[in-house]
Parts: sequence; C-alpha cells; structure tokens
Amino acid sequence: MTHPTVTSVIDAKAVDGGRLVASRNPARLEEVVAEVAFAEAGAFQDAAASANRAQAAWAAVPAPVRGRAIAHIGRLVEANMDKLASLVTREIGKPYAEALGEVREIVDTCDFFLGEGRRLYGQTVPSEMPDKQLFTFRNPVGTVAVITAGNFPVAVPSWYIVPALLCGNTVVWKPAEYSAAVSAALHEIFVRGGGLPPGVFNIVHADGPSTFAGLVSALETDAVQKVGFTGSSEVGREIGALTGRHLQNACLELGGKNPMVITPSANLELAVEGALFSGFGTAGQRCTSLGTVIVHGSRHDEFVERFAAATANASIGDPMQNVLMGPLLDEKFAQRYEQFLEWVQPHHTVHGTPGRITAENARAGFVGDPSAGLFYHPVIVDGVRPGDELFDVETFGPIVGVTSYADFDEAIELANAPGYGLSSSIYTESPADAFTFRSRIGAGMVSVNNSTSGAEAHLPFGGNGKSGNGSRQSGLWVLDQFTRWQSMNWDYSGKLQKAQMDVAELVPDTDFRLP
Repeated sequence: MTHPTVTSVIDAKAVDGGRLVASRNPARLEEVVAEVAFAEAGAFQDAAASANRAQAAWAAVPAPVRGRAIAHIGRLVEANMDKLASLVTREIGKPYAEALGEVREIVDTCDFFLGEGRRLYGQTVPSEMPDKQLFTFRNPVGTVAVITAGNFPVAVPSWYIVPALLCGNTVVWKPAEYSAAVSAALHEIFVRGGGLPPGVFNIVHADGPSTFAGLVSALETDAVQKVGFTGSSEVGREIGALTGRHLQNACLELGGKNPMVITPSANLELAVEGALFSGFGTAGQRCTSLGTVIVHGSRHDEFVERFAAATANASIGDPMQNVLMGPLLDEKFAQRYEQFLEWVQPHHTVHGTPGRITAENARAGFVGDPSAGLFYHPVIVDGVRPGDELFDVETFGPIVGVTSYADFDEAIELANAPGYGLSSSIYTESPADAFTFRSRIGAGMVSVNNSTSGAEAHLPFGGNGKSGNGSRQSGLWVLDQFTRWQSMNWDYSGKLQKAQMDVAELVPDTDFRLP
C-alpha cells in the first residue's frame, strides 16, 4: 500500500527532504498515515529567508484585507471539519469528538480575528505642548517562527499563525514530527483558503536537533524576529535562553502540573466529572491536564471512592468510537509514561491497574483491540505529597495524583508548590473561597466548578513560572506578541518645543484660604 509523502513547503514549493519517517496511527500501529521527509537545519534557514523576502509586501496589504483572508481560511476549515478531525484522530489517536472540537477552535479563532483586521487600533494621545499631536501605531514584528507540539496539532498552531498573519507577519511553522500529515493538511488549507502569496506561510518538517540548529542560524542572521513555542518546560527554557541572547522575548506556552482544589462545600458528583475529563481526556496528554487533586480531609475518602469508580467505568479504546480516552500519542510518550509509573512510592495508594492494556493486563469494557495500539490503563495515585516526583513534576499521560488538606491556606500552598502556573480549578459553593483562590493561585487560568482543561478563542491562554514567561495567546491579548508599538509625535508649531523643558504651567494661588 502506498502512503502520501509529506514534505516541507518553502516559498510555495515542495522541498526534497532527507530521511523518510513513518507517521503511524497510535491506535493501530500497523497503519502508516504518511511518510514524512525530514529536512535538515538549512531548510529552516531557507524558510526564514523566504518569509523575510515576503514580509514587507504582506504587511503592505491593508489589515482589513488580511482579515478577510483569515475569514476565508475559517470557512475552508469549516467546510473540511470532518475530514480534518478524522485525520487528527488517525494520526494522534485523539477521540473523534475531541478532535472535532479542536478543529472548531480554528474556526472560532478565525471568526474572532476577522474583526481584529478592522481593529488594529492605535491611539491619539494628548501632548503637553501646544500645536503638537501624539500617535501610536501597531507594527508587525516581521518573521515569526512557530514551533508546536502535536497533542493539539491544529488548534494550538492556529493560535499563533492566525494572529501573526493578521498582524502582517510572515510565518515559518515547524510542527511536531508525529503529527506531520494533519499539519500538512492545515498548511494547505491556510495557503489555499487565504490566497497567501509565496513565502508568507512556510512549513518545515524536521526533527528537534535540526530545528534548533536552524533556529540558531536564523536568529544569528536576524531572519527571525519572533519565536512562538508550545512544548515542554525543559525545551522552553532553551528556547527562552536562545532568544534572550538576541534580545528577543519568545512566546512560550509550556507544561503544567495543574491543581484541582475540592472544598468541603463542593458538589462531589460534579467534581468527579471534572476530574475525570481533566485527568484522562486526551489520555492525560494536555498541557492543561489535571495533575493533582487537593481535597479537603472531610471529603477525601468519599471523593477518592467516587473518582476511582468513575475511572474504572470510563470508556477507553478506539478513538473513532464514543470513548473518554484513546491511545498515547506516540511510542516516545508511551515509554516516558512507563517511567512515570516507576515514581509510585510505598506511601502511595494506587487505584487502577498500571501499565499497558493487553490481553494479559486487560481492561473490562475496552472498545476495540488493545493489542493494536498504544493503550494504557488510567491510574489514580493517592497520598502524593511535596517532594514526590508524582507531585512535583508534570506527568504527560493518564495518571492523576490525590492529596488532602486541613485548611484553605494549606490547599493554596499545595496548589502552588510544584512551581508551574498554567491552569487550575476549584470546586466550591463559597464565593469567598472562589475569589480567594483566584487571587492567591499562581496559575494564569482559573476555573470555578469546571475542569482544568478548556479554552475559548477570545480569552487569554497562557501560564507563569515553569508553565511560561507570562505571554498570552488568544483574544486581543495575543496582538502584543505579534506587533510592536510605535509612537509618533507631530509638531506643527513652527518652532522647536522641548518636552519636559518648555512645558507651560498654570500658576495656582497657594495662599488662598476660605474666609
């Protein structure tokens, strides 16, 4: 059986790659979705050079016209939603319902930024001098390098690419190696749907070392003016350090150890439902996946009993069926997840059967053939505490920790302890608890009586600490990542007026007193 070959596209031309790597369906490992031709580091540099050549002309296109291009892209995505979602499911194993929601996020993002094409506002600012006007303008940063993970292979890239293009930037996109086929499809939709000129949006398929080497070269030659990266905290540190040496500030969306606090007043049925989706949706492979449930001691036993029962009864298997959880994304994540399972300590209590789902290590009610793919049992580890790796470190996979607390101060201390700061959740009926949690949690996103996962196209998305450098995606806030403010002063007085030196002052009567 022949498979499509995915190649890099630079300056609207397919580029012959190097070694071929098979992208496999993680739910049916025998199925090759595509062959990916991996480019060398020079291809990244070539793509950046192509984007630089195209940038000035693209920025000269009026912003409302660029907005219309984004609208056309959204309509083309909408017309191909089923096919694109099916490809997401085939290539990374995300349950189809989730994949369809992810594709819908692209449409929502395009719909939002259509309007921003007519709202890239500057300001008119009053001057302290007569006969002088002050203005501000948003200018594009230039060429943007976007490097993304594959757990959200189309939605998260759109958070970077759509606003970057809208603001007049050109883009070089390096998607994850294991989601190359769906990335190629999305690139084709963008180029065709937007009518983008050659060089405006380039895609490079490469492995990690080649990408980093290419990025180093592009930064050294000033071919890239902005980097957006979604991935692990470890790699994010390297990207941040690299861009910092070139006086750039990368947009970093990194990992999370997202806490869920359950207070005495919580609706446990709702909390269990939220924990199940947060912890095991996408097989726990979201940056916003639930890390640790921090539950009040008075509700601990009942919550764990309910959560364990719900997890045991959850539907797992073929992601094209109606399941909570499909396979792990790729073999490398399966190997890493097995290492996480080795972090279980004697003082922990494990609920569920750790390890891969097989005929010998079976799961009741499994949908499909577990031996065909990278399917793992979801597990709950009770009794985690600070100092445990399972408490302190992001675990990318279907594993959730549980700990207990005595008072609210302790709950917040535990929630902040790992040092990540992406997403968080609290279940409570107390407004005071909700607002106190919001003001004291270090996370960039807070949910009340909802899961740690979930984003909307018009709300800022991003984290702090180990989860990012404070940059935000989505909504109007992301415009500050892809534009630079420029100020302008226009003096029509006919003479040199020196700010702070020639300012006229009114003279107050400081001696006046009421009779």
